[in-house]
Amino acid sequence: MSNITSENVEIKVDDGTTMLAWFSRPSGQPSKRGIMVFPEIFGVNAHIRDVTARFAALGFNAISPELFHRTAPPKWECAYTDFATAMPQMQAVKEPSLESDVKATYSWLKNNAPSGDNIACVGYCMGGRTSFLANSAAPLKAAISYYGGNMPSLLHRTSKLSAPMLLLWGERDAHITAEHRNQVTAAMREAKKDYIDMVFSSADHGFFCDARQSYEPGAARLSWDVVQSFLNARM
Repeated sequence: MSNITSENVEIKVDDGTTMLAWFSRPSGQPSKRGIMVFPEIFGVNAHIRDVTARFAALGFNAISPELFHRTAPPKWECAYTDFATAMPQMQAVKEPSLESDVKATYSWLKNNAPSGDNIACVGYCMGGRTSFLANSAAPLKAAISYYGGNMPSLLHRTSKLSAPMLLLWGERDAHITAEHRNQVTAAMREAKKDYIDMVFSSADHGFFCDARQSYEPGAARLSWDVVQSFLNARM
């Protein structure tokens, strides 16, 4: 994409660690909107960098942090079929350190991009769960979760959610059951939080990712349209 600029940046976290992140921004007029893009368990790979660039092409200052930076080398990533390598990395991530990473990413974006505090977030799989956490840890304008796994483990944070939330799921997702989805929406209703819940009947887990076998083009395109409308209405 010739209308954007992308680079790796370093972010200092409050526990003394340093985290790499992929930062994409429009090349022309400075953007007044920012978005954090939280990756799947496979790292900030080519697909996530491409998604980050897509948001930059829409006029966002977009940043994707390497959430495994405490246990994996810089620029770590693995194949979508290599769950054996990815799972130990994910299991090593704990809620307090993840919150520190989110807050550090938010602060870096707020202080280093012209969007200021006009910031949203989006995440995929593990990143979808991170997006929920981020919405309870930073004063966001909007938050988007694609098929966030193990989100019920974060429902104790529901009362802290700061922004409207868009929840996107695949009904054919064997990893995330209807009971799982219902627990999330029930908690948000009880806390009187603003949310949109969308389930794509033809979609499996990972339906947005065009590098995975589970990619579902129709659901991916429609969800992308919804994501843009959701963000445009709130930023």
